[in-house]
Amino acid sequence: MNELDQAAIVAAARALEAGALVAFPTETVYGLGADAESPAAVARIYEAKGRPNDHPVIVHLAPGADLSYWASEIPAEAHALVAAFWPGPLTLILKRASHIPDAVSGGQDTVGLRCPSHPVAMALLSAFKGGKGGVAAPSANKFGNVSPTTAQHVRDEFDGDVGQGPGNGARIAAVLDGGSSQVGIESTILDLSRLATHGPVLLRPGHISAKQIADVIGQMPGLPDQSAPRASGTLESHYAPKAPVALIAGAAVVETLAALQARQRQVAVIHYSAIALGGAQAILPGDPVGYAYGLYAALRAMDQTGADLILVEAPPQGEAWLGVNDRLRRAAFGSAGTIEKFLQA
Repeated sequence: MNELDQAAIVAAARALEAGALVAFPTETVYGLGADAESPAAVARIYEAKGRPNDHPVIVHLAPGADLSYWASEIPAEAHALVAAFWPGPLTLILKRASHIPDAVSGGQDTVGLRCPSHPVAMALLSAFKGGKGGVAAPSANKFGNVSPTTAQHVRDEFDGDVGQGPGNGARIAAVLDGGSSQVGIESTILDLSRLATHGPVLLRPGHISAKQIADVIGQMPGLPDQSAPRASGTLESHYAPKAPVALIAGAAVVETLAALQARQRQVAVIHYSAIALGGAQAILPGDPVGYAYGLYAALRAMDQTGADLILVEAPPQGEAWLGVNDRLRRAAFGSAGTIEKFLQA
């Protein structure tokens, strides 16, 4: 990392310490960060995103951070998972220490913690409060929209609200550019706050699979229940572009597209199969890692075409695709019946 990058990181850390917001890259998506111990700073995240106050945010920690400062109970399973996957795309839900403001947990008695592996994120977290602070950071987009995976996505999302340092009057003091996020979808979220009664619970699938978790702690995580803690990015409608999204089996893509175009509908297509198509399209790799890497950028690009509908070839099922299918299901939530409506119009 060159001297200019280091200077930008130090300036961003000082902005965070002053209570400002800073967008920064992680290996999953770009985050919109604030001092996790300042309720006023965290409130600025909610205001900028238009995020409901009861929807928790994840606290990002520097490598080697003292978990006992943030959590009142740290089970052996947490220590084992930290050793196996941190820095990396795994968020652990633990019982929140009493001195940590509930602003980061949406009023719950739990807190989500993770240590990102992106070098810019790690440098920022190490510079912030000498590596002993925590940065609350949901994805750097308006609430419910497609998460950003580049710095330009963040600037596009908050057009006019990005400044060049603390005290500039903008909602976001700075955007650190770390290139494209390597993973492309948000972290796996695992609840360890109710082990005695519910065991480990997978609240949000991601790059780290349930099987990988089970290989470390000797127990397969369960599915969310009604009493599970609320967690970031788990609402039914989320990660959605402006245009409606419809998932459709690969064999029906060409026929459906032709029928919609015959009705004068502008359709953009995201696919991974070798389908011969005309018009706006994004072709993603046919493996889950490559697909996840390109998914959000593809959704944003297809949305910018002004399409009436984004048609997505449904990816395969199976554990390796859980994170991708989870994001697509939430992106398409509320769009049920759109194809039929367009064809009947």
